[in-house]
Amino acid sequence: MSEIKRALVMGGGGVAGIAWTTGVLAGLAAGGVDVAASADKIIGTSAGSAVAAQVTSGLSLPDLFERQTNPALQAPELPSGVPMDQLWATMQGVYESTEDPAEQRRRFGALALAADTVGEPERRRVIEARLPVHTWPERDLVIVAVEAVTGEAAFFGPGSGVALVDAVAASCAVPGVWPPVTIDGVRYIDGGIRSMTNADLASGYDRILILAPMPDLGSEPAVTGGKVEVIEPDEASVAAVGADPLDPAVRGASAKAGYAQGAALVARVAALWS
Repeated sequence: MSEIKRALVMGGGGVAGIAWTTGVLAGLAAGGVDVAASADKIIGTSAGSAVAAQVTSGLSLPDLFERQTNPALQAPELPSGVPMDQLWATMQGVYESTEDPAEQRRRFGALALAADTVGEPERRRVIEARLPVHTWPERDLVIVAVEAVTGEAAFFGPGSGVALVDAVAASCAVPGVWPPVTIDGVRYIDGGIRSMTNADLASGYDRILILAPMPDLGSEPAVTGGKVEVIEPDEASVAAVGADPLDPAVRGASAKAGYAQGAALVARVAALWS
């Protein structure tokens, strides 16, 4: 009988999404189901890319959880400077302007390239502070970004020749909020523009767990394979995140709500993962 292959997929959702996802993973692990440690493949997009780099860094989930809940340990973050209702309206406008996903991605790239944001070095320092280590783990890890000009997807990993900090910064470069990230002369934007989870990259695995802090606004490529479970924020988690998932002030509450949700889902996830 062949060995069961497991994939952990973590999607976008701002700094609140990082906190919530960390909380869910910590709550599951406290109940005896450490999916991050036992996954054969990890796929991270936007907020999920930061969590993917964190959980493969060697730091324990309790320590990572405390980095979200203890103000003294929280990484410094920049205010987005963009009202969320304005951001949602802009993004929805792009999705409604054309039904072609490739053209949508190019239009998001054009928006990102034209936006007045903080500089790349300042934004990169934020990503550096988020990550406990800045080297790739010896794991099957995929971090998703999108080329700003062409709209083509980019899949970064340990063998890509791209620095881990740059890969995560690119995946987290929300159009209109943060600057596109330059890697070898190419500008990249948030991987969530392709898909908020990019779960289709886990197709073919026997067990697929998807942590989705935020619903997809555009088209979501289908994931095919064995058993799939999707965890989205429950009512308490939605309340903890509030109206602005980019607000650093909600990290503690979001992580604690995620932890409670993860702890409540131990049996369900254990049944999937076994």
